[in-house]
Amino acid sequence: MPEIDIKAMQVFVEIYATRSVSQAAVSLGLSQPTVSFSLAKLREHYQNPLFVRSSAGMEPTSFATELYESAVRLLASFDAVSKQRSSFDPALSKRAFRIAMSDLSQIVLLPGLLNRLRSVAPGITIRIVTIDEHTADLLESAEVDLAVGFMPQLNAGFYQQKLMTQHYVGLAAINHPRLPARPSIDDYLTEGHVLVTTSGTGHSVVEKMLRCHGQRRVVLEVPSYLGLASIIGKTDLLATVPQRLADLINDSGLVRHFELPFDVSIYQIKQHWHERSHHDVAHRWVRSLLTEMFLEPSSGE
Repeated sequence: MPEIDIKAMQVFVEIYATRSVSQAAVSLGLSQPTVSFSLAKLREHYQNPLFVRSSAGMEPTSFATELYESAVRLLASFDAVSKQRSSFDPALSKRAFRIAMSDLSQIVLLPGLLNRLRSVAPGITIRIVTIDEHTADLLESAEVDLAVGFMPQLNAGFYQQKLMTQHYVGLAAINHPRLPARPSIDDYLTEGHVLVTTSGTGHSVVEKMLRCHGQRRVVLEVPSYLGLASIIGKTDLLATVPQRLADLINDSGLVRHFELPFDVSIYQIKQHWHERSHHDVAHRWVRSLLTEMFLEPSSGE
């Protein structure tokens, strides 16, 4: 049985509409022998003449009349499929985006993102998971759409965009009994410290710089920044936190922040995604929204 294709069905529909092989060839922009060849394939395939010559032109057989409606539906479906393009309307979308974030990103970035989404895309849902050692695998498998935080461990196959730079400052109770406004390195190292061990942050930057000055005395380790303001504000412990978080915590009235008595390198908060999501229009939209909201201008701007 000979193989038939969309072009052959187009020939059939055009002959049916024009009742002429030569007119069908003109309409389709094909040569007459090409149209005749396609008609011969169809006749062999269906074991039916399909059209017979008459004084009025090529008259369809009863089978061809039945076939015509199916052929028109087939061509219409094919046309719709061939013209289909990825589209995304945030105002109407009900999509759920899964975003891996550090605690810092959840505290500093997430409220603003949610407020914007409520305005421009009220049907969209955000599902947050914490950045951890499995985040890269989750991005690769598309179980997570984006990761926002400090993730220098990501390797090939991932895209990234810098959103902002961060540096660390010290945090102390506003009425700390011993710590001066501008503490020395000895002042800093003498006090007890709270260490936040959450992943997706740049606390390793602080540890690296401290090796040149001495070891701080860690009294408490906590897995997140949540509740840190209360701990610091109600004890004489210190914490070393990103500047943006310190700005938010200062509003509590319990704590104050101070410049660290040693140089600390800046680090970058980025959004990361896997190449499999790179061209998805909805994915591009949410990335562009994060860029619009949080991308810091370059120093030259």
